[in-house]
Amino acid sequence: NLGHTEKMADINLTIMEEFILLGFSEYPNVQVYLFVTFLVIYITILLGNGLIIIITNLEAALQTPMYYFLGNFSFVEICYTSVTLPRMLVNLWSQKRNISLLSCAIQLCFFLILAAVESFLLAVMAYDRYVAICKPLYYPIIMNHKMCMKMVVGSWVSGIPVMIMQTYQVFSVPFCGSNKLNHIFCDMPPLIKLACGDISGDEFFLFVDCFLFGLIPFLMILMSYIRILGTILKLSSTTGRSKAFSTCSSHVMAVCLFYGSASIAYFQSMSSSSGSRDKIFSVFYTIVTPMINPMIYSLRNKDFIAAMKKLFSKWGG
Repeated sequence: NLGHTEKMADINLTIMEEFILLGFSEYPNVQVYLFVTFLVIYITILLGNGLIIIITNLEAALQTPMYYFLGNFSFVEICYTSVTLPRMLVNLWSQKRNISLLSCAIQLCFFLILAAVESFLLAVMAYDRYVAICKPLYYPIIMNHKMCMKMVVGSWVSGIPVMIMQTYQVFSVPFCGSNKLNHIFCDMPPLIKLACGDISGDEFFLFVDCFLFGLIPFLMILMSYIRILGTILKLSSTTGRSKAFSTCSSHVMAVCLFYGSASIAYFQSMSSSSGSRDKIFSVFYTIVTPMINPMIYSLRNKDFIAAMKKLFSKWGG
């Protein structure tokens, strides 16, 4: 019996050299349409966010902290989607869905790091709006270029050690049984479902992840906007109020899209709900949101539209 168990363990270890990313394989008739749709979305993300990076760097009128953070945010969006989307496109095109354990771990690690960076950057952008509206006289002193750089670097660096540890924790637990990962990429909840043995460490790290890189930045954003709202309501001028609301509205929409869809996706994944719904919510916060964000920021911003027209007229001339 003992020999048989050891043999089974060896077989399981051999099987678990790779996962099969099921993606949307339950819809075999629409694979080509999904490939075309995701390819168009990826090109749109690259063009939309790339345009924001170019304009915020080239246009002198946009050399302010708000647009500096926006340019960095767009760069994170490109990196964030590039961790998952190209692999999905290859899988849809080739119909080969296998991914090695190492590739899966690398994808998870980069995805978690970039999600943390995005979360912190959204908090930094909210703080920037808070200082601009609630402390306008001190704004140039507080939000100087050196401080802005520190905030961006801090957003990038702070999540790296925790996310590397978290990835190590997930892959230190053995996987047994099925090697079919019912998801569109290597994410924590579906990986935890395939783990065998003691997964309490994985669940603890997932809780820490959600608390440090989800709840804390969200509470910082919430506090910033409570103070912003209090200041706006005290303004006597209607024009002043509408201008203050318009500078914040794009950011509020981006926050709602990112946190709303990510929260639903993670709560759905950790429950025993259907895999199809998990994947749809994951598509929304990893792919659709980065596509919508450039539209939200550019189309609702007069300064950005003016800078875009100026740049296009230069290129056209």
